[in-house]
Amino acid sequence: METAHPRPSEIAEDRAMLRKAAELTRDLHRPNPLIYWGDFLGSTGLAYAAMTGAILLPLGPALACAVLAVLALYRATLFIHEITHLNHAHLPGFRTGWNLLLGVPTMLPSFMYEGIHIIHHTRTRYGTVEDPEYLPLALMKPWSLPVFLLVSALLPVGLLLRFGILAPLSMLSPGLRRVVVERFSGLQTNPKFKRRGPEGDFARRWFWQELGASLMAIALLTAVATHVLPLRAFLICLAIVSGAAVLNQLRTLVAHLWENDGEQMTVTAQYLDSTNVPEGLLPALWAPVGLRYHALHHLLPSLPYHALGEAHRRISAALPGDGTYQAGNHATLRGLLFRLAASTMRRRL
Repeated sequence: METAHPRPSEIAEDRAMLRKAAELTRDLHRPNPLIYWGDFLGSTGLAYAAMTGAILLPLGPALACAVLAVLALYRATLFIHEITHLNHAHLPGFRTGWNLLLGVPTMLPSFMYEGIHIIHHTRTRYGTVEDPEYLPLALMKPWSLPVFLLVSALLPVGLLLRFGILAPLSMLSPGLRRVVVERFSGLQTNPKFKRRGPEGDFARRWFWQELGASLMAIALLTAVATHVLPLRAFLICLAIVSGAAVLNQLRTLVAHLWENDGEQMTVTAQYLDSTNVPEGLLPALWAPVGLRYHALHHLLPSLPYHALGEAHRRISAALPGDGTYQAGNHATLRGLLFRLAASTMRRRL
């Protein structure tokens, strides 16, 4: 008789694995400024250059540039994830530089993720209704998956509305401002989550980032309306941002198994509900900046992205091949998508 698969909330803590993982990686926690700045600046410069080529070149080369722009913009944007986990004393100026060069120009300033993502890593909130980044997709209907992907394609339009229209209007209406802060100020997937207003230094950073993104949105809309910016160029830029958003949403679909039904989980259970895809070259494109080791990241969230590969090698060599750690490793994006789709098909309408 086949053994029943335990519910995520029933998985006990594997303290030996947690202890060994911490012991083996104690020397890997300091971010390397040369790697961070070099990777980010190179990816950002490539994204803007390729975007320019997509606008100016003939159709064939333009399409190639558009694909390259999507991949480079996607990689550069994902440093927002690192910003939420960084000890900024070890990498001074990186958050400011990221916002000035990418976050504000793309209307995706870091406050949209800071303060949100860290809740996802909270021991008592992961996978519950209080987690802003968790939906039990594996337990939902099949139509939820294509809807989850399609919504992301509208991200650039949503950002233009949020910063170009709602943000200025919310300065005139406390009620609207509350809605904007609670519902439209975070990269969250849980529709029940309401964000709290910022405080202290974070409130000051929020103000300047939001102001910059709003000015950018208003300038773009005005430039298009007055024909200063050609509509074709504007739409190509939107399509590239949309492509990067869809690629990220595809990665998000397989970042977790999404099998928790809202109960609290052990750290081990959270690890096993997350995924590593350590083998092959393709994950470097669809899960860059260390996100191919997403389960390991949930195990050791303070590790910089460039240390995750070495951490994975050390832990894999030290722990049994049939143990808990290896159970978090998966072979391919396709296999994870098939598993998720198969789970939803068991709940078809």
